[in-house]
Amino acid sequence: MSDFEGLTALVTGGGSGIGRATAELLAERGARVAVLDLDPSGVAGPLLGHRADVTDDDSVRRAVAAAVADLGGLDVLVNNAGVGAQGTVEDNEDAEWHRVLDVNVVGMVRTARAVLPHLRRSSHAAIVNTCSVAATAGLPQRALYSATKGAVYSLTLAMAADHVREGIRVNCVNPGTADTPWVGRLLDAADDPAAERAALEARQPTGRLVGADEVAGAIAYLASPLSGATTGTSLAVDGGMQGLRLRPVGR
Repeated sequence: MSDFEGLTALVTGGGSGIGRATAELLAERGARVAVLDLDPSGVAGPLLGHRADVTDDDSVRRAVAAAVADLGGLDVLVNNAGVGAQGTVEDNEDAEWHRVLDVNVVGMVRTARAVLPHLRRSSHAAIVNTCSVAATAGLPQRALYSATKGAVYSLTLAMAADHVREGIRVNCVNPGTADTPWVGRLLDAADDPAAERAALEARQPTGRLVGADEVAGAIAYLASPLSGATTGTSLAVDGGMQGLRLRPVGR
């Protein structure tokens, strides 16, 4: 498939996990792709790596300028950089709330703000924000993380409304629990990693974690010219976690 032939894309948090899978898929489908990451040292092959800290506006602007210069323009932004958080509202101090909101929400704002002048010059401009099922389903021990992803969901709708008449589409993808390095670290830290993985898998109707490549496929769809009539939409890639209510087996 070559629906991205001749297009350019920028993926934040593209050094690993969903971001890396997305960057590689876009490149496979014909795009020239640059990755922004705190540690882009592992980025290789057709991907161009640039160091950026999404909590630092100057860092973002410098990295975006360098990436756009390398690519010769910009058509697609995948706003993927983010961090996780655990606990109820009692479990994280103010500083942690500010840190995670700064990365997961304001980081997307900084990146979008830096790329919008370039997207306005594109004949196919698209932004895809990585949101989460945590934005639309109440999950235990995820108060802070859920709050940031709820903000990303609302931000996506507002951005779509603001920029649709400029020819810029804005959508988000809502993964369920994905088999990524962050989830892997959570599992490693659990008292019983195998039991914790089994509990996370059982929470999803498909009975397994979501693959990073599956989320990448959804992002590619939303970013592709093939979805040119799609904006202001959230696409769930959650194994049915949000929408399905299955009866227990045997009933």
